Amino acid sequence: MVRAPLRVPRWPAAAPECPDFAAIRAEFEVPEEFPAAVLAEAGRRAAQPRLPELDATDVPLVTLDPVGSRDLDQAVHLAARGDGYRVSYAIADVGAVVDLGGALDGEARRRGQTLYSPDRRTPLHPPVLSEGAASLLPGELRAAALWTMDLDADGEPVRVDLRRARVRSRAQLDYPAVQAQADAGTLPEPLALLPAVGALLQRRAVERGAIELGTPDQEVEAAAGGGWTLALRGELPVEGWNAEISLLTGRCAATLMLEGGVGLLRTLPPAQPADVERLRRLAPALGVDWPAGALPGEVIGGLDAARPGHAAFLEEAVTLLRGAAYTAFDGGAAPDQPGHGGVGAPYAHVTAPLRRLVDRFGTEVCLALAAGLPPSDELRAALPELPALMAASDRRTRDVERAVIDATEAWLLRGREGATFTAVVVDAEDGRGTVVLDDLAIRGRCTGEGLRPGTRIRVRLEQADVTGRTVRFTAVGAP
Repeated sequence: MVRAPLRVPRWPAAAPECPDFAAIRAEFEVPEEFPAAVLAEAGRRAAQPRLPELDATDVPLVTLDPVGSRDLDQAVHLAARGDGYRVSYAIADVGAVVDLGGALDGEARRRGQTLYSPDRRTPLHPPVLSEGAASLLPGELRAAALWTMDLDADGEPVRVDLRRARVRSRAQLDYPAVQAQADAGTLPEPLALLPAVGALLQRRAVERGAIELGTPDQEVEAAAGGGWTLALRGELPVEGWNAEISLLTGRCAATLMLEGGVGLLRTLPPAQPADVERLRRLAPALGVDWPAGALPGEVIGGLDAARPGHAAFLEEAVTLLRGAAYTAFDGGAAPDQPGHGGVGAPYAHVTAPLRRLVDRFGTEVCLALAAGLPPSDELRAALPELPALMAASDRRTRDVERAVIDATEAWLLRGREGATFTAVVVDAEDGRGTVVLDDLAIRGRCTGEGLRPGTRIRVRLEQADVTGRTVRFTAVGAP
């Protein structure tokens, strides 16, 4: 899944010593403006989109995204089918507007993914496509890769169909509004079954051994009156349910690829027994109940990130999810390790092609295999190149997001050196650790004797360097 973007409703006014996000992007060589040849090709494709013959505009699809989104990759409709369900999931057909080997393709490979900064979005494709002709905007006729997945009463796929189709989204919905409708029992018909299907798929994921940490994200937001602030943002239930539809599709895509002997999987080794045992030993000290025989995902799924001990446990649980990669394969032999430990099954990225490079290629492979055809030689030749391209793009995105948050933390605390705050220790070893402040969504390095994960302490701010993007605390005792 694509990382939750750092979104802001507007560009805030300049503020003293405001973090220079443009300089951060330049430091990490984020591609900003599109070359003229790329914009020209995008304009031509937007003016003359290719639409499939199959008409699926009778399926009442809707999109569900963060507030204000314009790059709409997915549209969904859920229906009852006997004692099971039918999931119709339309994915923006980026392959219909981006040709292999063209200027758009080359630029997308250079970028890798859409990058979100607080003051702007740096898109994978020119906005005339990503927010226009290729986006599944409401009321517009669009080309899509339409997945139709029939599930049994246990949430297991019993039939999967994939083909190109023309679709028309009925409405653009957002998470907060749909969550309110779910709470009130007034969900629109296309999403009326989302709580039931989403919760069913979540239960099956836990049974497979999937691990979803669910830790709150630090997000930079525009502050009232200008400048920036930080907030810890948790996931609404509806976001988790919606994510399960995407994960279901990715699992079906991986199955198609493995059966066809060619594809590109998102892989993650299973949690190492030593890491699981270390967490199991840590659990009692952090107030985490780990029943005998319970899988890590079951324990993690029952935690409350608002509780200091549970938050510290979730921080430590990150060690269970190490080694994520993209794994290309061809010629019939499956990878030695085809699974994804976080998903609990083989998985492929295919549901966010407007924002992530590999999804377009994964979708094209699946469309060919679903039609009983081999992927084209040109497509197959590209697959081995993609893991390195995505690794570089992922690394740049992580670096930019971390630098943005570090700079904002220092900017919020500038001039307050010597002040004390209450904080929660989320990790610690040998007198060094990380704390999260109670009153501000700020994380920082802390030194001091007796630091123990899951405890609340008082800390003194020693350094807040905006230019160096550094915040440093010292433990000064109990709160």
